Amino acid sequence: MHPFLADDFHVRWSSLVATAIEPDIRYALKVAQENIDAIVAQDPATASYESTFGALEDATELLDRGWGRLNHLDSVNDHPEQRAGLNAMLPEVTAFYASIPLNAGLWSILHAYGESAEVDQLDPVRRRFVEETMQDFIQAGANLPPEEKEQVAAIQSELSKLTKQYSEHVLDSTNAWEMVIEDEARLAGLPDSAKAAAFANARAKGLASEDKPAWRFTLQFPSMFPVMQHVDDARLRKQVWEASVSVAAEGDYDNTPLIWKILDLRQRKAELLGHAHFPDLTLLRRMARNGETALKFVEDLHDRVDQPFQNECAELAAYKAAKTGTAEQPLEPWETSYWAEKRRKEQYDLDDEALRPYFPVDRVMSGMFELCSRLFGIRIEEREVSYFEPGQRPADSEAIEVWHPEVRFYDLHDATSGEHLGSFYADWHPRESKRGGAWMNALETGLPPAGEEARKPHLGLIIGNMSPPVDGKPALLTHNEVETIFHEFGHLLHGLLSDVSVRSLAGTNVPWDFVELPSQIMENFCWDRASLDLFARHHETGEAIPDALFDRMIAARNYMSASGFMRQLAFGKLDLELHLHLDQYRGRDLDEVDAEILAGYKAPLATATPSMARRFNHLFSSPTGYAAGYYSYKWAEVLDADAFTRFQENGVISEETGRAFREHILSKGNSEPVDELYRRFMGRDPELEPLLARSGLVADLVA
Repeated sequence: MHPFLADDFHVRWSSLVATAIEPDIRYALKVAQENIDAIVAQDPATASYESTFGALEDATELLDRGWGRLNHLDSVNDHPEQRAGLNAMLPEVTAFYASIPLNAGLWSILHAYGESAEVDQLDPVRRRFVEETMQDFIQAGANLPPEEKEQVAAIQSELSKLTKQYSEHVLDSTNAWEMVIEDEARLAGLPDSAKAAAFANARAKGLASEDKPAWRFTLQFPSMFPVMQHVDDARLRKQVWEASVSVAAEGDYDNTPLIWKILDLRQRKAELLGHAHFPDLTLLRRMARNGETALKFVEDLHDRVDQPFQNECAELAAYKAAKTGTAEQPLEPWETSYWAEKRRKEQYDLDDEALRPYFPVDRVMSGMFELCSRLFGIRIEEREVSYFEPGQRPADSEAIEVWHPEVRFYDLHDATSGEHLGSFYADWHPRESKRGGAWMNALETGLPPAGEEARKPHLGLIIGNMSPPVDGKPALLTHNEVETIFHEFGHLLHGLLSDVSVRSLAGTNVPWDFVELPSQIMENFCWDRASLDLFARHHETGEAIPDALFDRMIAARNYMSASGFMRQLAFGKLDLELHLHLDQYRGRDLDEVDAEILAGYKAPLATATPSMARRFNHLFSSPTGYAAGYYSYKWAEVLDADAFTRFQENGVISEETGRAFREHILSKGNSEPVDELYRRFMGRDPELEPLLARSGLVADLVA
């Protein structure tokens, strides 16, 4: 019995206990190695697609499943025993995966078949899989001499350990801080919803009662951000800001040494593989192709939005000076969100809290499902679930299990055929055992029908850290949190609607600078009146957002848009500079390096902000991840703004356009070159202007 490896579509989460980690993963490693050895042992003269590339595709299925489930639990349900089990197996698993493209015997068999005339007779998807896999092997070092292969494998193993440690530092230092307020007067300005959540949090920790109220705040975003945005007490905001920028920056949690080690290892790996730096290795088969192109893209956008950005910074400083009767000067970093929100309320008569009642999380989900059903020809149904403590599932239970009582489970069907295409879990609220942010992932990648083989449905998940429910009332979201749900659901649709016959080419397994297109295009529907009316309903009355409030919301959409634009560009710039020009920065003070790189990208502030790099999970919590690829968010934003113009031209909620997007983008994965898929959907290459227009920056640029 190996619970982590069980092929149950409905995962029995309560059986995935820490004591099963090492025996299950070791068994999966043994099976995977035997499968690889069988490929190597065959006679090259009789090799076929099924015995080479097809066999490789299936060789690690058990390990992929078990390791994937374990890493998922590490993200949503961290605890010491499980962490210890994962870390114990991490070196072996990393070494095994790294060894696959460096296995000379395996590469010999694959290369011989891949260069044979038989490949030309394969169907287009299998032929692309052969081509892509051979490029993967070459890019990972298959053609290196033995001693250099060993160096690459050692680097990959060390990267896995260091990046895991980096991630743990971020989580642990985030959880190590709390602020408990007993004087309610200090919370003046804080919305009632945030105050109620802080009181509930304190009470749950035994720190408050009805007779002795107190309010507990953490560094989880739904807890800390309302303080930064609304609390009048500047000392309180400063306290939260100082804690937030100290995450993974002090004492045993300090990630600074890890960052330099990770950067050095990535650089060494790139050089061993014949590239000047890590971005050229990483971007070789992405849309940008190389690091300098990606950096030029970021810098070109910077130049386009720099003047509007500087204007916004100056206007905000002038606004604060006028309101306080003080001399105009740069704001403190704990003042920017506060004064920006005050100015937005004044300019547009719009308060985020006025929109919250229209975004109860269940209604957002059901309305999003209805919208996507119309657009993409699907049907989504929620299933009843049960939560069992580890090891406590009744032997005769047929329940669909979840890993936490708040988790929901859904089935997704094709609306026309009724076929079960996939299922997914949704887990939306923060916990101390759960890492921050929002993400989508695949637990099982399905396959379309083939011959007498029935379809194998996909299994995925979407995770967030949204405003939680308080005192039995529904969780009411901010509009930004609604956008996040739509974003992650776009990723999920990319996975669940995949119709590709090779798993490695399915779903979100596309070039990294294309992967955000399906997610970011979904955010556009959060701003359209017709689509909003499907899900934005008052949680008590069921009424849609009033016209006057909707008009103010749209009018305020591009408030401080250049600042938001520049913030994303700054992340991309820091990422690329550190990886492209490491020799310029190695050994120097990280905060000085950050300030040098981001001169002109950060707002002028009275107090310098420490580098985001220490808590930048996107870049440093996995061996690659978004490293040298954070620019992808803006790259894909160009694509999504452009692609959404086709929806707009056809009335936004357009079945014809939605079906075309499903056919050409969502269903195809990486089965064909993604730039060609985009051209099929739009009939042309992407254009930059729709993004600038959507951001309200075109007029500024012309002026």
